[in-house]
Amino acid sequence: MEYPVYLQMTETENVVAVQGPSRFWEGQKLGQRVLQHDVVCHTWPERQRVLDMLEPDGPWTRISKESFNRVWSPGVEEPDLEFEAHVELARWTTFGISSKARWFARVTTLTQLRAALAWAKEREVPLLVLGGGSNMLLHGDVHALVLQVDIRGVDVSPQGATGAIVSAGAGEPWHGFVMQTLDEGWHGLENLSLIPGNVGASPMQNIGAYGVEVKDHFAWLDAVRIEDGALERFDTSNCQFGYRESVFKREERGKWIIVRVAFHLDRESPLRMGYGAIEHELASIPVERRTHRDVSEAVIRIRQSKLPDPTVVGNAGSFFKNPTVPAAVAQKLAEAHPSMPQYPQEGGAVKLAAGWLIEQSGWKGHSRETHGVHEKQALVLVHFGGATGQEVWALAQDVMASVHGKFGVQLEPEVNQIQMHPSA
Repeated sequence: MEYPVYLQMTETENVVAVQGPSRFWEGQKLGQRVLQHDVVCHTWPERQRVLDMLEPDGPWTRISKESFNRVWSPGVEEPDLEFEAHVELARWTTFGISSKARWFARVTTLTQLRAALAWAKEREVPLLVLGGGSNMLLHGDVHALVLQVDIRGVDVSPQGATGAIVSAGAGEPWHGFVMQTLDEGWHGLENLSLIPGNVGASPMQNIGAYGVEVKDHFAWLDAVRIEDGALERFDTSNCQFGYRESVFKREERGKWIIVRVAFHLDRESPLRMGYGAIEHELASIPVERRTHRDVSEAVIRIRQSKLPDPTVVGNAGSFFKNPTVPAAVAQKLAEAHPSMPQYPQEGGAVKLAAGWLIEQSGWKGHSRETHGVHEKQALVLVHFGGATGQEVWALAQDVMASVHGKFGVQLEPEVNQIQMHPSA
């Protein structure tokens, strides 16, 4: 079955759009008004209600999308969806490496997204989903339909005396969204200021910085299943967050497109200043006078001092994950390298600093003319111009092999490697 399925209740003007096995939109006509309900079904009795709606002998009759929209959103026209061929992708990714998409479409609504999925399915064309293009390395031209998801909009639903669930479209730039939450007094995300990319990628990577991860404030996300267009809601348990990981990078990889993400924020959220760099930046401000905005500005200054601006020098931020090793391995490394930073984790494992490992292996500031390793932060691979994705990947492999040879520690890339050319 393909979603949505549009229905109207017999002898009424009430309409429904079944969005997936556990989701439907209901429009109830009351005079000149339409009461709109977005129903997310959490329990089996609720899901059975969806199945009953789809029964052929029930009180619901299938109608067209146009008939549904005449009740749900009268007078609102859906913008046209355009498909382009042979589009240069350098401007759409923060690495800025030349790569051409065989087909390209920019989607700004859920309806457009589903239309693009149907277009690709009909033509048996693979998909590549772009948000802000900040966490990927394209190894060559992309023989696929590249979807640039630019669904926008921020909504606030107050919760209790001081809290709110603040949701944003997947196409909202992450840093701009964080700044908006601070402007409106909703706190919790300030430690994640200036991270590149869009909101939609934040739960996929479980982005984190300075003691805070997305999972710490995550409420839910809405995603469309590529196979059938179903719109589903994922809570924290469904997402299975890990260190720079989620279910969308493992079991559900390539099966969903995130369209909206929501966060638990609070006007009285505690300040997180546990990282020494933040404390150093805020040293001139008395503790009792520090604000969430102060923390954000401190994080921005720290990041700007260490990390290159992708609008000036192509990069995807931290290219490698910080590796985690068993405690016994960490102990042996500490004995051989007393100055090695180590961070004990729950369960007994120990996290190591990938940047330190790379720097000690002699790679910090390494240059290959068109690309290299950043001179201030060894975690970051940079593109000066003219390099191919395969050349940058070759450098990454050399770095990983060098670290493994020196320390016996295997690094993993945090940046997604994209190989979708015809020979792949």
